[in-house]
Amino acid sequence: MTLSEDFLTPYISKTPPWGFDGLGYIVFKRTYARSLDEKENTTEEWWQTLRRVVDGAEDIGAGLTEGESERLFDYMFNLKASVGGRMLWQLGTPNNERLGGDSLVNCWFVDLTKPEDFSWMFERLMLGGGVGFSVSAPEALGVVRQGTVQHLNEVDADYIVPDKREGWSQAVLQALRTYLGGEDDPTYLTYNTSLIRPAGALIRTFGGKASGPGILVEGIEKITAVLNGAVDRHLTSVEVLDIANIIGSVVVAGNVRRSAEIALGRPNDVDYLNAKRWDLGTIPMHRAMSNNSVVVDDINELPEEFWEGYHGNGEPYGLFNLTASQMFGRVPEVLPDQSIVGTNPCAEIGLANRESCNLSEVFLPNVESEEEFVDITGLLYKVQKAIAAMPYLDRESDEITSKNMRLGLGVTGIAQSAGKLGWLSPAYENLRRLDQDWSEQNGWPYSKRLTTVKPSGTLSLLAGVTPGVHPGYSRHHIRRVRMSVGDPLLQYCADKGYNVEWVKNLDGTVSDRTKLVEFPCEFPEGTILAEHLSAIQQMDLQRNLQEVWADNAVSVTIYIHPGELESVKEYLRENWSTMKSVSFLLHSEHGFAQAPLEEITEEEYLEMRSHLTNDRVGLQGGMSELLDDDCVSGACPIR
Repeated sequence: MTLSEDFLTPYISKTPPWGFDGLGYIVFKRTYARSLDEKENTTEEWWQTLRRVVDGAEDIGAGLTEGESERLFDYMFNLKASVGGRMLWQLGTPNNERLGGDSLVNCWFVDLTKPEDFSWMFERLMLGGGVGFSVSAPEALGVVRQGTVQHLNEVDADYIVPDKREGWSQAVLQALRTYLGGEDDPTYLTYNTSLIRPAGALIRTFGGKASGPGILVEGIEKITAVLNGAVDRHLTSVEVLDIANIIGSVVVAGNVRRSAEIALGRPNDVDYLNAKRWDLGTIPMHRAMSNNSVVVDDINELPEEFWEGYHGNGEPYGLFNLTASQMFGRVPEVLPDQSIVGTNPCAEIGLANRESCNLSEVFLPNVESEEEFVDITGLLYKVQKAIAAMPYLDRESDEITSKNMRLGLGVTGIAQSAGKLGWLSPAYENLRRLDQDWSEQNGWPYSKRLTTVKPSGTLSLLAGVTPGVHPGYSRHHIRRVRMSVGDPLLQYCADKGYNVEWVKNLDGTVSDRTKLVEFPCEFPEGTILAEHLSAIQQMDLQRNLQEVWADNAVSVTIYIHPGELESVKEYLRENWSTMKSVSFLLHSEHGFAQAPLEEITEEEYLEMRSHLTNDRVGLQGGMSELLDDDCVSGACPIR
């Protein structure tokens, strides 16, 4: 049901309750506000985005009544809930018909066992989502043969790369087949990139700007360098990781698009465990593209090298329990799902090969009653179920999605909502009943899983709430956000008094493409903060949410305070059999320069605030994305 002008008119002049003194508004304009004209001179305001989203939900078959559409709009306008970030960006656009469900889901998982899996991953990353992948069986790719790939901008090149997403992924696929293909695949390839539009050109259909052909050529050269170093043998897990990470770096070239990856490896693979140990020597910068985790069912299989990374400025490694993910819904409820073989980049959704995660969330601190919470979750469910029923570009993805109908309806702001957690279990039971009735009414399978707690990086900033199940980092803190050089929003932030500085790379160099903007933030009194909770208490909170709400998983990064590591190990030994995933980060000694979050005093906060002007004149933004290091802090960077 299309929203009426009479309904919309009162909202046009209203100001939504943006989080963090207007940071939420900046994040919205930068990340989700689509252009209203070809030159990007005017972008959507919040009510216009939501009108597009709610009307778009009707277009894809959500089946909302007029009253339900209006209530969903109002809930989102007042930042009580939101469809997934990708839905905010794409619902109600022509891409829904052109790309189907792939335009609206957040993340995917793929098992890298053949060259086509890399190109499949490349395409999904270019769509703006994140991809989890496994490097546990590199031998499945076969022995690397001698090959040659040459960039040659001549008309008789073997492959002329079309100026579209599929063309880029096919170029990488053909390069990989040169080394890893079958008997019918050539061992010599020339390719032509002359048709690819120049850097900076607008991408009208999906949004964003072109990065130009140079980064594709550079990426293929790096991939072939890896393959040339492995001729006449199998690739190692780290070499598979490198190829996947290089693909991710191509996607984010020029800091225009985002790329979120999670790699899953074996716990006994020491080379893989050390792949991001920056303190052990020179590490290729492309390895920053993925969070590296291990699949481990028996916690006693973890070697000491896993824990040494935390003290060596290495990766904040995560743990993924495949057996528990396959066995349990809400723990200890047995809800078998043997199709799960991996997870999405933030590990809140166990996934089958080439399956996607379909997300939304409720900003729990802003919800006024249990009845309102039940109503909100039911409305979000109908939108998500319709997306699960859409066609998907890849046949295997389409089949597994239509079979599993997996949803991830989340809650966030847990640390500000202690008195509301009693709402969760009854609302979950209501969703199960709704799914049974709604699925039967529409001729759809029941959903294998319905609920989750995701890290909620960007969306939580809109509402100004704590991300997912995480405690507030500190009462007063700096939130650092990356933006590409040349982005007009950088000048806007500088003019408003925010501190802007160049990004320092992990290898000690200074970026010439990316700057950081520092936003002073404050959580309200009463918010549970990281300093209030031990690592054990944080894991207990995660397990509680896993029991009462999440039949998928609860994504969490546990802050480890000095002296807590041994107690953490003991807790895992006692409880890991019923935990699905977890990652860790030293709270104050993580060693990351320009960390996404930094604790400051109230005096420092007030000093930074005193330099800011709060008017919003001239803020347009849109058609691009914030480049946030959210995964470092446990918050997913995908829209």
